Amino acid sequence: MKEVYLTQEGLEELKSRLDYLIVYLRVDVAQKLQHARELGDLSENAEYDAAKQEESQVAQEIKDLEERIKNAVIIEKSSNSKVSIGHVVTIEYLGEVEEEDELVMQVQIVGETEADFSKGKISNESPLGRALIGKKNGEIARFTTAHGEEEYKILAIK
Repeated sequence: MKEVYLTQEGLEELKSRLDYLIVYLRVDVAQKLQHARELGDLSENAEYDAAKQEESQVAQEIKDLEERIKNAVIIEKSSNSKVSIGHVVTIEYLGEVEEEDELVMQVQIVGETEADFSKGKISNESPLGRALIGKKNGEIARFTTAHGEEEYKILAIK
């Protein structure tokens, strides 16, 4: 598996989720399986099938989380002279927008695992993330989408 770029906060979230899965959810699924077995014939037992499927999903998520944690590379913020992973960047959209759309927004450049646009976190591998990385305050980040070329001016780097 390739390196997984995470902030310290993101790594802690993954560890918390892993602990929850191992300590609580895996025990809960085991109890559901036991209860379903007690119902009798397993060949026509929908509860048993559902519990087995849930057990498989939990086991897969645990495996995925363990792999991500093992391959985690903690993002260390560098100087604020150039955008890099971990920085919070204030950008202004330079294209045409509807009246109610905002032109200025803040985004944090994070690894793919932590990306969540609704929380203002974008992946370093996204088109916008790739365009921003390495740029300085005042520079224009350009990238192409299915709708054409997008341009953002960097207003601040933190």
